[in-house]
Amino acid sequence: METLARWIPEWGLDAATLPLAVDLNMATDSETKAARTLTRDEGFNFRAAHWGELHRRLHEALPAAVTVHWGHQFLSFEVSDTDGHGGKRGGVVATARLLGTGETVEVAGDLLVAADGCTSSIRRRFLPDLKLRYSGYCAWRGVFDFTGKESSDIITGIRRAYPELGSCLYFDLAEKTHAVLYELPGNRLNWLWYINGPEPELTGSSVTMKVSDATLAGMQDDAERVWSPELARLIRETAEPFVNVIYDADPLPRLPWAGGSVALVGDAAHPTTPHGLRSTNMSVHDARVLGECLGRWGETPPPRAMDEYEAARLPVVAAQVLHARRLGRLKQGLPVEDGDTGAFDARAATAEEALMLRQRGMPYFGGAPTVDGGSFANCEA
Repeated sequence: METLARWIPEWGLDAATLPLAVDLNMATDSETKAARTLTRDEGFNFRAAHWGELHRRLHEALPAAVTVHWGHQFLSFEVSDTDGHGGKRGGVVATARLLGTGETVEVAGDLLVAADGCTSSIRRRFLPDLKLRYSGYCAWRGVFDFTGKESSDIITGIRRAYPELGSCLYFDLAEKTHAVLYELPGNRLNWLWYINGPEPELTGSSVTMKVSDATLAGMQDDAERVWSPELARLIRETAEPFVNVIYDADPLPRLPWAGGSVALVGDAAHPTTPHGLRSTNMSVHDARVLGECLGRWGETPPPRAMDEYEAARLPVVAAQVLHARRLGRLKQGLPVEDGDTGAFDARAATAEEALMLRQRGMPYFGGAPTVDGGSFANCEA
């Protein structure tokens, strides 16, 4: 968020986000419902934003000369022999379908930025054998809107159980499971509950799924067994929770492809589990560094800029993806490495062992390299 604030000063950081000053891990005994603090980091310095609001403000900050073509479904691309403008350097021609009419159109350009998510079809073109790695668990997710209910029993109860909501990111660990809870701008509470289990069968390219009423009711009953009454009630009264199947992938061998004509960014470049809170952060840094590299080289062919982009970003995202994987398995009570016979148990963890849970352990937590005047400098996430 600090990167965004400097990158787009007028975007209204304070109005669009809530500060999360504290990273707090706690353990809940499912039988007694007693809770204890495992770690507390008051120098967390993150901000919470709803993706829809973040997306809107980024779009509004685009220069007037930039055109966004809404309603286009990407189909395929080809690397061309010209740059799309009559020049000699190769460019890219993307084919898309207009959702309103079904018409197929071609768009020519110098560079294709692949920001098509963790199931990226563009990435598959270059790495057809790459498979997403199922983490061993799924997440129930929901957002509870308490507008007009600020003094209701459910909100007073959840604030009593989690008294620092609004300034704290809560990780609540029980036996072989954990939940995440924090407040979003606009009177909303965001929660996630990770549950170990076999990989579900998905259809299409989405990693989210709706469930039957019976499955939903079973989850709500399980929440009452595992969590405090306050959290269980919040989960039960949230409208339309859904399941997010959690995947990541081993770090990619590179980020630019096709001689520098295609650049992978965001989840297309580094599918990650969410435990390091890095998905959006990494995407923002990708965009900033890629833009800086392109700006530095001007009319120079993209390969030079792409090499610099990869040098700045690949070591960072590779380390962060692997750390997030480890953190998730710790919090889910799963073996961290193949062959491990034991697993982290929040109920019996010592203070020293619990330090592994802190977000501060994430590589480059205090700042990731970017390109500035020919040298790498740190910028805060």
